[in-house]
Amino acid sequence: MQRSGNTEKKCLEFRRFVLASLAALAVLATPSVSAAEDDEPEFSDDRLWSNQLRDYALQSLHNEDAMGMAAIPLNGPGINQYINADTLMSPGSIMKLVTTFAALEILGPNHHWDTDFLTDGVMVGDTLKGNLYVRFGGDPKLTIERLWTTLSELRSMGITSIEGALVLDGTYFGMDDGVPSFEDNGNNPHAPFLVEPSAFLTNLNLIRFQVRADERGTQAWSTPSLGEIAIDNRVIATAEGRCPSRRSFKWEPILHEDNQVTVRVSGELPQGCRTTRYLSLLPHEQYSASLIRSLLSDQGVTVSGENRTGITPEDARLVMKTTSPDLVTMVRDINKWSSNVMARQLLLTIGAENRLEDERDDRAAGIRVVYEWLEDKGINTAGMVIDNGAGLTRHGRITARQGAQILEHAWNSAYSADLMASMPIIAMDGTMARRLRNTGMDGEGRIKTGYLENVRSIAGFTRDTNNTTWAVVGMVNNDPAWNGQGVLDRLLYSLHFRPPTGTAISQAGSDKPATSIQ
Repeated sequence: MQRSGNTEKKCLEFRRFVLASLAALAVLATPSVSAAEDDEPEFSDDRLWSNQLRDYALQSLHNEDAMGMAAIPLNGPGINQYINADTLMSPGSIMKLVTTFAALEILGPNHHWDTDFLTDGVMVGDTLKGNLYVRFGGDPKLTIERLWTTLSELRSMGITSIEGALVLDGTYFGMDDGVPSFEDNGNNPHAPFLVEPSAFLTNLNLIRFQVRADERGTQAWSTPSLGEIAIDNRVIATAEGRCPSRRSFKWEPILHEDNQVTVRVSGELPQGCRTTRYLSLLPHEQYSASLIRSLLSDQGVTVSGENRTGITPEDARLVMKTTSPDLVTMVRDINKWSSNVMARQLLLTIGAENRLEDERDDRAAGIRVVYEWLEDKGINTAGMVIDNGAGLTRHGRITARQGAQILEHAWNSAYSADLMASMPIIAMDGTMARRLRNTGMDGEGRIKTGYLENVRSIAGFTRDTNNTTWAVVGMVNNDPAWNGQGVLDRLLYSLHFRPPTGTAISQAGSDKPATSIQ
């Protein structure tokens, strides 16, 4: 009897040990996501998961109001989790999910943008006698490759000379209120992420500079090659060795009064290596006109007249056109790589396509349309500030609850697959390529990220070990917010491996712990 009692006692102690261990692992640490020890091994509150995450965020950020979070199970067991979920916060680039989801439903997944080339003249032999008009349609990604293919048709028609002006028509967008400015603290006004939207946008308004070193020294060039851009190459070729990072080189644009730009580059480059840099240096109208002239010149076509902007005459005849890929393709580019200018073009397009008679600004019209679309879905938009649709703003605001509700509707949308396919895959691609690696979460979620000074954010869909998909939104607004990424990665990790499914450990009596399903 004594032996039997000892055995029962040992079994009871073992059960207590197992249950305590499970509770202690409620929020599990990983090699890349550190965790605090849990001093409460037994619990009965189904909010323990969010409480533990709240405690971890407080330890990391030293501010209990710094993080807002909402997690909602979509297709399996789970308990909604909220932390500061109704606090308006700066979202950063996760605002792009609102814009792209809205575009899919408002414009439709097969929406395209046309850019037309027209003339008010006639073709005589190998000469086009008249102006060449470029009627832009707001294309978010009118690339140099597509322009080259389209303009080559003119040469194929036998035209080698245009006796007239190159006229750019950017009247597709109404922008009477201008573009909201963004004061960046990075001391690089020419950075690609700062490119502003415009009806005249071509090739993302970027120039790619390259320098390569070999036995001859260094050679520098730019693509596209524009007449207004000169390179002052001061890079020194050195013996073969490890290729340096791009940060090892200094790029200094020098703007001249005649609208010319000299880019001075300096540094040291081992033979066999190259370095690249993207810069936005010219106003949209000047860049696009120069690009089109350069491509025509490459085709052997000259334009004798000036560059100017204007309205295409109603009786102008269509010569050629280029049509963009569909909206689904654009949405993927926007969300995978967080393209600010493309997202801003998209919001303007929503406005342009749904502008009321008394509206003169497509940004304001686009915001109105998106708010109406959200409210039709029953989402309370109180306090929400879309601003420019990209999240590149100090004024944008949204709550974690609002964001999660939008994701719930996205999950049930006819275009859910298109939106989800556009989002970065955990530890695999896009802006999530280097996050949560070696944690066992590769491919287990599709997460849009956000990054601004004092802002870190995530939003998207992640799957737990029960194969339940969760809509999750997390935002950190803190000064500084550099460690906010670790907190948000911890959120994703814990949601995956220890999801709050409703199973809680409670004390049924003084001796016997029991498990209850909430």
